[in-house]
Amino acid sequence: MPRIKYATILRVLVILGLFCVWLQIMVSSGLERDGEELMNGNDTSEQVLALVPQELHKYLTVHPRNNTANSTDLPKNITEIRRAIKRYNDAQTIYNEDIYGPVLNDTVIIAIQVHTRLTYLRHLIVSLAQARDIERTLLVFSHDYYDEEINNLVRTIDFTKVMQIFYPYSIQTHPNEFPGVDPNDCPRDAKFEQAIKLKCNNALHPDLHGHYREAKYTQTKHHWWWKANRIFNQLQCTASHTGMVVFLEEDHYVAEDFLHVLNLMRTTADKTCPQCELLSLGTYLKTYQYHATADKVEITPWHSSIHNMGMVFNRTVWNSIMSLQDQFCEYDDYNWDYSLLHLSQNRKGREKFKVMMCKGPRVFHIGECGLHHKKSNCNANLVISKVQKLLQTTKHLLYPKRLTASINPGGAKHNKKLVKGNGGWGDRRDQEMCTNMTKIDRQLKKYVYFA
Repeated sequence: MPRIKYATILRVLVILGLFCVWLQIMVSSGLERDGEELMNGNDTSEQVLALVPQELHKYLTVHPRNNTANSTDLPKNITEIRRAIKRYNDAQTIYNEDIYGPVLNDTVIIAIQVHTRLTYLRHLIVSLAQARDIERTLLVFSHDYYDEEINNLVRTIDFTKVMQIFYPYSIQTHPNEFPGVDPNDCPRDAKFEQAIKLKCNNALHPDLHGHYREAKYTQTKHHWWWKANRIFNQLQCTASHTGMVVFLEEDHYVAEDFLHVLNLMRTTADKTCPQCELLSLGTYLKTYQYHATADKVEITPWHSSIHNMGMVFNRTVWNSIMSLQDQFCEYDDYNWDYSLLHLSQNRKGREKFKVMMCKGPRVFHIGECGLHHKKSNCNANLVISKVQKLLQTTKHLLYPKRLTASINPGGAKHNKKLVKGNGGWGDRRDQEMCTNMTKIDRQLKKYVYFA
């Protein structure tokens, strides 16, 4: 009997142990899901909705996906998605142009980089809808993921002109080949000698940390570079454009006076800082002292991690960037902003980019989840509500009549010269593709580099 009881207890313990292991795996996999999946739920808090005008609730309304077999809205395979992307990119359709008039040479263009974080995008659109003079702008939504739910949302915008452009070399459209993940790509953590033996793609050229490429990281830099090239060099409506281009992302949120302040910044820069090539409408702060900063701007050397939100520049600056495109494309850093910083610090005979920055930001970062944010409690409503309340309580401080500029030379860390990048961009295929994107109507080549 004792032996039987012992065997029974042992079996129970083994089963319990296996169950605990299974449970741990399930919990871990849940926590490691992409942040965008965690926060794309259908629930919108009543608190957030209460601060959104009733007529704009339509942009926050989630419609159930049509999953019927007869649905013709959703492309069924990669080939159809590629065709749809080419069709839209070729058409260059400007929605609502019949209502708000054509794009002029000085029209403010707002370029929005979009991935898949639909909840954030909804609130960005709501904030844009409430901005004064938004009807005079052109919104260009640049997508690296083709999704009809996102497309339908963008095409419901009725408060200004809208265009969609689609990054055609995405992971979605190239899942089993470069610039997606080729089956013969070297594993990220493969040692150099191991990669040589495997004869995997780009074995001879790991990044500066000894790692091989990860497509999900390289895509963001490629997309930003393609988008800028597309807007300045390839769209018919911007062929003679000389105005400002505002760079936003799907997880940004704008104050209602951001265009008013942008115009004031341009006027102030012309008078007090003609050498300022960049404007920055946002900055990363944990607390906002709006009472002291709503009408203040700061002139300082541009730094990627501080001044990359709500960044603004025109064609003249873009041409300066283009003249040093090799600095951008060959720099071993998968971040577009750090690559720009490297370019800025290596302009022969010219100083580093100078920026005029809003000390009382008009662009806010509401993204708690995504590529670089892996929080398990990705509640978009908490941050959105915080920004909404801030703008509501400080509304009397918006729309300043003039801006007061101060000069800040920046600290040692601010002005520290980059010695090396963050890596992730050692693959020769990425560098060559980046360079080729500056060519109009380039065709994607088969990039394969064996040891």
